[in-house]
Amino acid sequence: MTIRVLHVDDEPDIREVAAISLGLDSEFITRSCGSGSEAVAVAAEWPPDIILLDVMMPGMDGPATLARLRASAITASIPVVFMTARAQTRELDLFRSLGAVGVIPKPFDPMTLAASVRSHIEPVDGKLARLQSDFLHRLDNDVARLKKLARDLKTGTARKASLKQIGEIAHGLAGACGVFGFPHLGDLAAELEQTVYDGGVGADHFGNVHRSLDLLLAGVTARDALENLVP
Repeated sequence: MTIRVLHVDDEPDIREVAAISLGLDSEFITRSCGSGSEAVAVAAEWPPDIILLDVMMPGMDGPATLARLRASAITASIPVVFMTARAQTRELDLFRSLGAVGVIPKPFDPMTLAASVRSHIEPVDGKLARLQSDFLHRLDNDVARLKKLARDLKTGTARKASLKQIGEIAHGLAGACGVFGFPHLGDLAAELEQTVYDGGVGADHFGNVHRSLDLLLAGVTARDALENLVP
């Protein structure tokens, strides 16, 4: 996925540094403008996903440029982030009242500018949804690994190594399941982890591990545990 970023600043040096900084994110495609009037024209011809707009510019300043952008149906909905050294609370409230989605203070950190811009593109709830989706894919992979390790235990294949891997997977799930809304699975994973590390290599110990593992796998496949999961 590519993200179009339009950066507007009347200072050539700042535009150059910003271009390099934004280039640290491989998904960003950046264009630069030296004035508000140029930005209005470029945004209409090359609609960006976000505009970084300097506040203090000669001629058409940042607020005036934003007003022009909002007046056109083509550019009205493009998110705009002001970049300014004037970052007092009063100014921040004013900029947001004008329709800006946020403010990045100047001078900015070249190493974190791209991350700051991305935080204004992807809202928190979108990030959480993406993280949950990543977790669910991880859960699928962990379940597949646990099933294979369970078979290895039954056949006697590298039992100590299999137990170690089961314990590591269970430890990870014990911490993550509750965070993503599945505390019951987290409890079952914690129980499995504890069973693995209780020690022993005899039949009784392996039997206890199998029982705890079966409970966790059953919990993953249970309708009530997975009703909110997405493919």
